[in-house]
Amino acid sequence: MNRLVVVALVAMVGCGPAGRDETPLLTRAEATAFMETSSYQDVMDFVTAVSARDARMHLTTFGYTHEGRALPLVVVGAPDASPEAVRETGKLRVYLQGNIHGGEVPGKESLQMLLREISERRHDALLDDLVLLVAPIYNADGNERVALTNRPLQHGPIGGMGQRPNAQGLDLNRDHMKLDSPEARSLARMLTAYDPHLGVDLHTTNGTRHAYHLTYSPPLHPDTPGPLLDLLRGRWLPEMTDRVLERTGWHFYYYGNVGSPPDGEEPGWATFDARPRFNNNYLGIRNRLAILSEAYAYLTFEDRVEATRVFVEEILGFAQRNAAVVRGAVEDAEALPVVGAEIAVRSELERSAERVEILMGAVDTLYHPYSGAPMHLRRDVVTPIEMYEWGTFRGVETVTAPEAYYLPPGMEDIVSRLLAHGIQVEPVEGANLVGGEAFGISAAHSAAQPFQGRVERMLEGAWHPETVAMAEGTVRVPVAQPLGRLAVHLLEPRAEDGFAHWGLLDAWIEPGADYPIVRGP
Repeated sequence: MNRLVVVALVAMVGCGPAGRDETPLLTRAEATAFMETSSYQDVMDFVTAVSARDARMHLTTFGYTHEGRALPLVVVGAPDASPEAVRETGKLRVYLQGNIHGGEVPGKESLQMLLREISERRHDALLDDLVLLVAPIYNADGNERVALTNRPLQHGPIGGMGQRPNAQGLDLNRDHMKLDSPEARSLARMLTAYDPHLGVDLHTTNGTRHAYHLTYSPPLHPDTPGPLLDLLRGRWLPEMTDRVLERTGWHFYYYGNVGSPPDGEEPGWATFDARPRFNNNYLGIRNRLAILSEAYAYLTFEDRVEATRVFVEEILGFAQRNAAVVRGAVEDAEALPVVGAEIAVRSELERSAERVEILMGAVDTLYHPYSGAPMHLRRDVVTPIEMYEWGTFRGVETVTAPEAYYLPPGMEDIVSRLLAHGIQVEPVEGANLVGGEAFGISAAHSAAQPFQGRVERMLEGAWHPETVAMAEGTVRVPVAQPLGRLAVHLLEPRAEDGFAHWGLLDAWIEPGADYPIVRGP
């Protein structure tokens, strides 16, 4: 019998004898036999319905998109949806995010399925130790721009999917530092308010024909606190990989594509970018655990959703079983002093000492039944090949973190962005800054083409001692604060993803003059 007919017939039966609504609650993907993916309204209807079925779920919103769509957040396992109630539970807080790229939809579907399973009491043990913050549709505007031609070569959904950027044309997974989109500002404010210990960001791969059902990544920036990486690389991700293989027979591994990272090197398995513009790297700089998921694009749509669902289940299972260990890693990261520490402001890929075994695969080429465009479908082929892995980064330029940065009057936009990140600032009464440092700019190199709506810059120069008159309206940014590490990466003139890099300080930048932001006590 047709699936939609079955749903309609069951719906006519209504509620069960106890008054509980027993109507099957299906995602759009399930209701169309995985031919289509959920629209924004589909998601809102689903999370509204599932939250009404379970008193442990509370539907709220955490901000807005560029086009004014409210961003849904389902809080599970707290007395209510307020940040205060969530933090006061004392439980481990986990943020689960889907659909940062509007065409990469398995996370959106699997998170809805997770919420339904929780409402069916299938994951009760999780809520003993965890509070879940579930955001299934982060790039809601991009999600609505459905086309059959989005995500070429990806296998489904046949009915099309959304676009990668938001309605501004911005890739939201490049906007975590500059905060040019309302979505990124909404997310940063939510992270500050709810303060999750772990963030999980769910994607779909591009490119390489490998044999992994899903690949993953911890934070990649070399300035990520060691306790976080020790837990993720040393235990969490390897244990999860082994459990998935035993449970399903599927291979998971660290994210990568086959390529030649630095010039002259032989092809190897190379990860992506270390800069904190990316979600999982940004969370690491905020002293928080983060895990990126990339379901394999050439699985069927249904299998991508299932691989993502299994991945999330295993992450949450580890977090619940090891809640004290996970919390301890975050506390250890927070306890590391930033003032006086060496902070890596520029980085580069580093090669593994030995070759590793990478599982390569193969695909069949099919054709979309309505557009005629080619699609790739994974074949059940696993070919081990030894190659070097370019999976981590090292710092190639460091700075010693100062006690504070001082912003001159007129930088209201910069202050606004700092506050949106959750960074504390304080006004300065007029006086001379004794023992300060200024950065003398010897050169400023600009990119040939705009990227993400801005022209990237690289400054050259050096710090020198300077006594600076603090004019009325000067703002001090102390580094001895919870987000001090992030403040350094935003305000240092040579930081590879800071405000200067993104051109936000161009009005004050002039070769031969001093950088407008000074360092001092």
